[in-house]
Parts: sequence; C-alpha cells; structure tokens
Amino acid sequence: MNVTYACPHCHETSRCEFSADTREIVCRHCSRSVQIPPEAIRGGRLQRCLVCPSHDLYVRKDFPQRVGVALVVAGILGSSVAWYYSALYWTYGILFATALVDFVLFLIVGNALMCYRCHAQYRGIAEMDEHEAFNLETHERYRQQAARLGKQT
Repeated sequence: MNVTYACPHCHETSRCEFSADTREIVCRHCSRSVQIPPEAIRGGRLQRCLVCPSHDLYVRKDFPQRVGVALVVAGILGSSVAWYYSALYWTYGILFATALVDFVLFLIVGNALMCYRCHAQYRGIAEMDEHEAFNLETHERYRQQAARLGKQT
C-alpha cells in the first residue's frame, strides 16, 4: 500500500509505502513525519486519511484526467475534420474508435482512493470498493471550508 500526498510542512509531493503496522509516514523532501493514528487502519481497511483528520474518502479511476480529456478532444477534432471533408464513415469510425479506446481504458485501469480534504491518493488498498464513489456535495463542503479558511488567514 502507498500514499501520495502533499506534505503539510513543506507542501512538496511525497510518496510513501505503508502497512497496518506503520505508525508514521516521512516526507522525502523535508524529512518531517506525520503520525498515523492507531484507528486509521483497522482490519486491513483504511478508515480515515493518514495525512489529515478527514474520514471522507472516495474511489475513482487511477487515470490522469488530462489524458482522458486529450483523448476526447482528439476524437472530436478527428471526426470534425472527417465531417468537413464529407467522409461520413470516417467521422463515425473515429467517434466509435474513441469511445472504444475509452471503454477499454475504463476496464484496464485500476482504482485509487482519494481524500476529499487534502487530496491524498492511496493505491494498493485492500477492500477499496467498500468506500463510496465521488460525491459532489461532500466535495463542495470541503471546497467551501478551504475557501473560508483561506480568507481568514
């Protein structure tokens, strides 16, 4: 199991391996540690974020969103060019090929567990599917909280 997170001290991105026995994770950049509460990992299942005090975690595909958007844009541009030249079969062929590539990637790519509050990414977690999918209401609550705290400081 591993976690990719922004260090609360130096704000650099760090990646650490951890297990159920791990009591702290150490930043590779500033060598400062974050203590892991004993109830964070129970029965091989991650109960809360290891970096921040949040209990709200969600499952998403472990795929770069920019690559997915680039794939869609390439499909739209390619089919638009084919449409401009009145190549109807090529237009639909490009669109269907783009959808097929997207579907195959959906089947192949694994999941990652994310924290709503600090955006830490967890990979290799057992029983990851027991966590819920992304919830816009929960995300908005944390986004608004961060905005309010940012204006106060």
